Amino acid sequence: MNGILYLVSTPIGNLEDITFRALRALKEADLIACEDTRITSRLLAHYQIQKPLISYFEHNKEYRAKQLIQLLLSGKNVALVSNAGAPLISDPGYELTRLCIAQGIRITAVPGATALVTALSVSGLPTDSFVFEGFLPLKPSKRKKRIEHFLNEERTIIIYESPHRIYKTLSVLYEILGNRPVTVCREMTKFHEEIKYGSLAEMLEWVKGKKIRGEITVVLSGSRSMPVNNGSGRLPPC
Repeated sequence: MNGILYLVSTPIGNLEDITFRALRALKEADLIACEDTRITSRLLAHYQIQKPLISYFEHNKEYRAKQLIQLLLSGKNVALVSNAGAPLISDPGYELTRLCIAQGIRITAVPGATALVTALSVSGLPTDSFVFEGFLPLKPSKRKKRIEHFLNEERTIIIYESPHRIYKTLSVLYEILGNRPVTVCREMTKFHEEIKYGSLAEMLEWVKGKKIRGEITVVLSGSRSMPVNNGSGRLPPC
């Protein structure tokens, strides 16, 4: 009998943000595939879980997926985790799930924390309809072209960004889209969590010259909610 691939969501920061079911899946799995074994080891140590780990990340995902498929076909249960949040969301795993489906291997998701929904919920921007863009392209021309697609996007837009690129990304967003309302979330659920509300122009002033640390989620107004910050530090009603 084939094993089961468990897609296990892990905390995005605060280690208490993990479900009982996720802990059980990690304890019962024969093997845990993870982006960075050092990060996953800290999570497992916190909950006193001892399981063999195998790296599965962007640069080894093709040959590692084949190894994991063989283990699953032999009856081993595998838990797939990312460094933080839900697997496959801006992280490897798509190819592995496709191979499992082709081989008739059962896949089950163990839901939990994810940065995009956490940021959206506190953003003050419309939550009834949104689009998740993940990380924008690194190449400037491709990044600009992707952002140009946002001009007529009415839904709230969610973007992931790294600290050393956040100023450039906000600059290009402002240049192409104008001074839209935006919420920038940094280090969510962690001790130094920071959530900033305002316009793109205000966020550029806030970021300029600062040494920003931690993972960042940008929640940007769609074209249907164009009024900018009213000067009070809070977003106006949408």
